[in-house]
Amino acid sequence: MSAEKITRREFVQRTTVGAAGLAVAGRALGAPNTMAERALGRTGHNVRLFSLGGQATLEKPGTTEQSLAIIHRAIDLGVNYIDTAAAYGRSREPGNTTPPISQSYIGEVMKTRRREVFLASKTHDRTRDGSLKLLEESLTLLNTDHLDLWQLHNVRTDEQLDQIFGKDGAIEALTKARDQRMVRFLGITGHFDPAILAKGLERFPFDCLLVALNPADRHRLSFIDDLLPLANKQQLGIIGMKIPARGRLLRADGISSMRQAMTYTLSLPISTVIVGCDTVAQLEENVALARDFTPMTEGEMRKLEALTASYVAEASWFKRPATPPAASRFHHDDQNTD
Repeated sequence: MSAEKITRREFVQRTTVGAAGLAVAGRALGAPNTMAERALGRTGHNVRLFSLGGQATLEKPGTTEQSLAIIHRAIDLGVNYIDTAAAYGRSREPGNTTPPISQSYIGEVMKTRRREVFLASKTHDRTRDGSLKLLEESLTLLNTDHLDLWQLHNVRTDEQLDQIFGKDGAIEALTKARDQRMVRFLGITGHFDPAILAKGLERFPFDCLLVALNPADRHRLSFIDDLLPLANKQQLGIIGMKIPARGRLLRADGISSMRQAMTYTLSLPISTVIVGCDTVAQLEENVALARDFTPMTEGEMRKLEALTASYVAEASWFKRPATPPAASRFHHDDQNTD
């Protein structure tokens, strides 16, 4: 039996059995907060299985009413982890100083509900000064005096790692912000290459990892096989993203439902999943799936993985391509979108 299988089984047994009992009791009482919880690594925070991502509607201009409704409803339903980034909804137009949209929307809700959530954001800047500037902006827009988690956004290459960990690099900003209690915990995120993130985990004692996970992962550049064992060994809080691969995972002849995609990912040894939602109805559906979660068997997971074999590239579009594209194709959207 492989080490990954043992880790997964022990993790699922440890984090779901007790919480599942509480969830059933909560349903019987008609309580809204019936999602099971898992430990977010060593942070001391227990996070519910479904968490809200700051993309989709939340990063689009002109969606204030819809976005605020999604955020409020998520918290009402028991979501206690919200993820955003300085890059989400930021204008790419030269000279445009409009604040990034996602943090602005979330900040409106945080005016009155900050204590109800574990709040995470990110810096896409690789330097100390640039990252600290983004942090000040994030705190202002989010209407808070601290972040619970501040993360390096989508680290993709050795060159980025060298800049981050070099003189005046972003890691200096992260440690300074933590020392000054502007942030509580530190993390690294990515969906491009598991080897790069593994190098990051070996260079610094992060608290959390945000990483792309879905049933197509194991076919190529596998975060499940090449990164999760290290992250679990380090007792990190692990947050899964790209659950439906922005819809590209879902198709009639493959993974045909969000239930399959989310149940698969939550059956891995992770803490929670984040998903950006288009509507309140979509949010409610995702929360319902998390409430009803039952871990898949190894055999069930292998069957779902096999279903994706014919469209791996499409379902893993965010990973490093087999043939590196021209430098001009590495746009800001590609680099800093979770």
